[in-house]
Amino acid sequence: MEQAENNGNGDEGEQLRIGVYICHCGLNIAQTVDCARVCGYAATLPDVVVAKENMYSCADPGQIQIKSDIEEFALNRVVVAACSVKMHGPTFMTVCEEAGLNPYLFQMVNIREHCSWVHMGDREAATVKAMDQVRMAVAGVTHARALDNRVVKVTRRALVIGGGVTGLQAAVDMADAGYDVYLVEKTHYLGGLSNQLHRMFDHMEQVSCVVTPLIMRALNHPRITVFTGTEVEEVTGYVGNFNVRLKVRPRLVGEACDCCGACSEVCPVEAPSEFQAGMATRKAIYLPDSQALPNVYCVDEDLCNDCGRCEDVCHVFAIDLSDAARIEPIEVGTIVLAIGAKPYVPGEGNRWSYDGASDVFTSLEVERLLSSAGPTGGELLRRSNGQVPEQVAFVQCVGSRDPDENPWCSRICCLNTIKQACQVKARYPEVKVSVYHGDIRLYKKEHEDFYRLARDQGIVFMRSHVEEVAPRGDRLEVRAIDELLDGPTAQEVGMVVLACGLTRTDDAQKLQDMLKVPSSADGFLLEAHPKLRPLETAIDGVMLAGTCQFPKDIGDCMLQASGAAAKCMGMLSKDSIELDGIISSIEQDLCNGCMVCVKKCPFGAVTTDEVEVEGKMKKRARVIEASCKGCGVCVARCKQGAIQAHGFTDEQIFAQIDAALEEDPGGRILALVCHW
Repeated sequence: MEQAENNGNGDEGEQLRIGVYICHCGLNIAQTVDCARVCGYAATLPDVVVAKENMYSCADPGQIQIKSDIEEFALNRVVVAACSVKMHGPTFMTVCEEAGLNPYLFQMVNIREHCSWVHMGDREAATVKAMDQVRMAVAGVTHARALDNRVVKVTRRALVIGGGVTGLQAAVDMADAGYDVYLVEKTHYLGGLSNQLHRMFDHMEQVSCVVTPLIMRALNHPRITVFTGTEVEEVTGYVGNFNVRLKVRPRLVGEACDCCGACSEVCPVEAPSEFQAGMATRKAIYLPDSQALPNVYCVDEDLCNDCGRCEDVCHVFAIDLSDAARIEPIEVGTIVLAIGAKPYVPGEGNRWSYDGASDVFTSLEVERLLSSAGPTGGELLRRSNGQVPEQVAFVQCVGSRDPDENPWCSRICCLNTIKQACQVKARYPEVKVSVYHGDIRLYKKEHEDFYRLARDQGIVFMRSHVEEVAPRGDRLEVRAIDELLDGPTAQEVGMVVLACGLTRTDDAQKLQDMLKVPSSADGFLLEAHPKLRPLETAIDGVMLAGTCQFPKDIGDCMLQASGAAAKCMGMLSKDSIELDGIISSIEQDLCNGCMVCVKKCPFGAVTTDEVEVEGKMKKRARVIEASCKGCGVCVARCKQGAIQAHGFTDEQIFAQIDAALEEDPGGRILALVCHW
């Protein structure tokens, strides 16, 4: 790793010349904070040589003003009081750099969210607080030092984790652009959850018409190496230089397989078929579906009893039950997480009477029933009697928007219900279809037409809260509170379909821990910033795509996959990339080798060296600069004072604390808030 030189000074002993800029942000700040008064106050602070107001500091006139003043007044420090540092901190750092000033000699203070928006009823309090914050920023920036950005060499290959439509699209996009891609899928077949879907909204096209060509492009692409039956065992390194260990489980059936099916016929072991949502069985050696890709049988090692009958009947000698798993090491520069999500399944004793054996079905089960390749050949049949129901009730928000279960909206459920309800009506016009919902949420312009079509077909939408689905003889009774009638209702139907939402996958936590990617409160993986960096994670070089971030439909997944691929290609297109200079460093002479920083670093950015101390070899901590995110956890944990966080040194923080408590310290509450 190298250092990129930055302009500017920041040397100790220099004569400080600070410029302070107070942003009105239109009326966002100015209608509450007296910006002129804050500006006048800033001009009186030590070492401030210019203080000005701007209507919009982030706009071109504001940026030009700052650049001009840096040159005219020979400024060597800049403070901007405006909005969130996450929103426009990079903007003003770029302004400073373009004007020849090291960007780390800039400090931003948030007087919009922290003053104006939270004290809108008290102009005096908001103004005084803004003055305090500006004073703290000026005090802190006086101790700022110029930092150099880090330069990291890039391995120009990518890893995509997840072989569903999202991962496939991301892999194909990068491969088409000329980059080598490793595509890893934990099952033995590509396509993910989309394989089990029958039709897509908005135009009711078959999912296979979209997914199958995409899988074939990935399998046949010369720049894509596909690993099926493979899991990521370990990831080390940093952006541009990730070292990955893959555990490749054997399929136990070779490419010579011609899918004759003789092996499956003689296999004595049966299990529920995941592909058919548990409504049919499969053997221990199986092909999930005739269109499954790769179109080769595989053996479920957890079920196989090693009887060897399949080997005996295979006329092309494609089966080898003695094959073992192997470890495959790879090196990549970027990673796309496209591990998807899984459908929610109600647990035991649920209020909908779902148990996988009654006439209560999940939406995924109905998807399989409506497919010609499904367990009933495309017929909507009840479990209890094998007959088409006379009435079907769809129940929305099962496993979603429930404060006691999953509080989030899964977004896909409403439209999926409308799609399935329309399919039922088209095939069985005599069947009465009703939809129980809290409200219908359709978020694309085309979806409203789909909703109107469903209503025109006679599908009844009932704004109700379903309290219980209970067996009543050979039928089911749906008991609900109708919001329009403001009272209880009860309806007997032959079939109930639960619109189940999406939850995180079982292996999400493993990958989250391995890659140090944070998650939100709902368990889905978290983007770096919902507006400014929606495709990236907090870990440089690791991108998010698809439903592992939050529930979304196939179209949105593929759009996001292309976006994540573009982000990766932006890094892979260079021999090296530049990272910011806000990192920690360890003075090994002060380190006592306690290793607390190594254990507590959330990014695995602290390692150890063997160094000679008084004639003996001892461990001393060292920061892996390319991996460090400058979070400061190691600084806070070090009892020896051996670690410093550049950009947030003790000098800077103590100076701000002293400035905050300069006036009336007993009447103030000081909060230390994370920069990130």
